[in-house]
Amino acid sequence: MMLIPNHHFRDIERKPEYLQPEKCAPPPYPGPAGTMWFIRDGCGIACAIVTWFLVLYAEFVVLFVMLIPSRDYVYSIINGILFNLLAFLALASHCRAMLTDPGAVPKGNATKEFIESLQLKPGQVVYKCPKCCSIKPDRAHHCSVCKRCIRKMDHHCPWVNNCVGENNQKYFVLFTMYIALISLHALIMVGFHFLHCFEEDWTTHGLTREGRAEARIFQQKAQPLKVSSSECSYFSPPTTVILLILLCFEGLLFLIFTSVMFGTQVHSICTDETGIERLKRKQQPRERRGTWKAVTETFGGSFSPNWFNPLSGPCQPALRDEGWVRQLVSSDNMESTTEEQSEDQVEEQSEERKDEDSAEMTDN
Repeated sequence: MMLIPNHHFRDIERKPEYLQPEKCAPPPYPGPAGTMWFIRDGCGIACAIVTWFLVLYAEFVVLFVMLIPSRDYVYSIINGILFNLLAFLALASHCRAMLTDPGAVPKGNATKEFIESLQLKPGQVVYKCPKCCSIKPDRAHHCSVCKRCIRKMDHHCPWVNNCVGENNQKYFVLFTMYIALISLHALIMVGFHFLHCFEEDWTTHGLTREGRAEARIFQQKAQPLKVSSSECSYFSPPTTVILLILLCFEGLLFLIFTSVMFGTQVHSICTDETGIERLKRKQQPRERRGTWKAVTETFGGSFSPNWFNPLSGPCQPALRDEGWVRQLVSSDNMESTTEEQSEDQVEEQSEERKDEDSAEMTDN
């Protein structure tokens, strides 16, 4: 049931002892700089391997079936460079999206010392995640796969084996964009290849070696500009057709899927609303950033070629105290909260709100 803001805060347990900061282990020491982030999830690892396999399959078909056998060297060089560049950027974006910390909240930071350091004022509360024993910043959500609270979590994507959050949303957007571009490029090249070679490959197939040679000589005399079937592929015509049909199916499927995901992510960035927030339709008042500010923060500064470079990082401003602290806006709740905060000045989410954090989104 959808709750209005006043009812939302009445569902929060107001007993200070529920927080139990003494049961939270101290936050772990931060790892060395540059420590790799990797989620050990079997399904996610399998999906990531499949993603790389499909890109490498497309690379094989484009190079060894369509481009290398062609005698049009200008066509082959231009399309080869373009396709390989897009494939490299797509795989680089995939690696960065998979191996970048999406914005995980430190585990076990719901300690008494940390809570006291926030110096809460009357009307201010902090939320503790009972699953990872962490103080949850505003707009953070717990991911059951990553087993962490993720700042500005949009959804968990098994294709990159990671959450899409504050720190890696740029890489995920670039990944979907480059996959859509190489899918479209592959489909266009397959169309040209079929138009150029399909008729001759099938008219000469099934003949003897002498018959194919005679048919090829006859076709070259009748149509001097027609290329021989050996220029179309190093494989037999049936094998070539099967490889191209599989590539068409793969390209069309991923073109549709990644285009939809790319549009969804761009819309989320421009509206400053994550997928989980859109799914839950939160009605809590929140100051939204402007469209251009949200875009520049996601992609790392003012518009530049680095926006499209997966090797450059987005802006990652340090989380300030107001990111951990939330302000109650209801007047009747403000009075009751002020009395309880005289002891610990902190509140914990009740089990009745577990459905809010369990509303995780996953790419299918």
